[in-house]
Amino acid sequence: MQLENNNGFKSGFISIIGRPNVGKSTFLNRVIGQKIAIMSDKPQTTRNKVQGVLTQDASQMIFIDTPGIHKPKHKLGEFMLKVAKNTLREVDIIMFMVNAEQRLGKGDEFILEMLEGNKTPVFLVINKIDTVHPDELIDIISDYKDRFPFAEIVPISALQGNNVENLLATIEKYLPEGPQYYPADQVTDHPERFIISELIREKVLHLTREEIPHSIAVVIDRIKRDEENENMIRVQATIMVERDSQKGIVIGKRGALLKEVGTLARKDIEMLLGSKVYLELWVKVQKDWRNKQTHLRDFGFRDDEY
Repeated sequence: MQLENNNGFKSGFISIIGRPNVGKSTFLNRVIGQKIAIMSDKPQTTRNKVQGVLTQDASQMIFIDTPGIHKPKHKLGEFMLKVAKNTLREVDIIMFMVNAEQRLGKGDEFILEMLEGNKTPVFLVINKIDTVHPDELIDIISDYKDRFPFAEIVPISALQGNNVENLLATIEKYLPEGPQYYPADQVTDHPERFIISELIREKVLHLTREEIPHSIAVVIDRIKRDEENENMIRVQATIMVERDSQKGIVIGKRGALLKEVGTLARKDIEMLLGSKVYLELWVKVQKDWRNKQTHLRDFGFRDDEY
């Protein structure tokens, strides 16, 4: 981590929290200008905290995209909730993101209760404003205003980019003076292996039915430059599922679905690495892995890091 002291330079950490599927990852990717967090219309997509770094002339913002906060149903769910909660202790600003299409509900109340007594400035960020009438937006703001003393309330559309620049300018005002933690051209603190595994998982989420998404993990077995072709990087990865029936679904008829996952993922990985990629995928059954601590640790869900 680089530390550069610039007079008047501002820097800080911003946690993005909210219910599943409110658009946290979409926002992060737009701000960073590159895909570092996977996106899906299926809730609870983000599992680990994903840090995105935005460096501007006078500031550096480190955004932490957390798993959607929900009631846990297994050990993986407990891990995800712990990750989201723990980030609240280590940031300068908390962005509580809500979906403009949904009125304040039990899930939001649960998050607001978590925030009570927290001395960190909390921004209410109302996302997806492009999908609702302005009159509805006024009612939504009123509901939340009565419930919590937000430092700022900012409506945006992460997908369209509406009002995102204004949000960033508002965040910058609240940041303390501080060092530049990361080089200006660095956009995430996650290693390439993590992002590659997430890109593969995103394609499986996109192409499979409801029973599959939360039952999969992707483990990168090997990343190596081809000995005969220096312009080619070989990536070997295993898609873990919990049941034999899920393995069949992920592979697909005559391997068609797995092949499509590989084709789509390879394009994103090539953009990430800036090189041609030969991607090999396998599918393996690891029964009930989401409830087994040893498997969670093996697959990268290590709660001692949070």
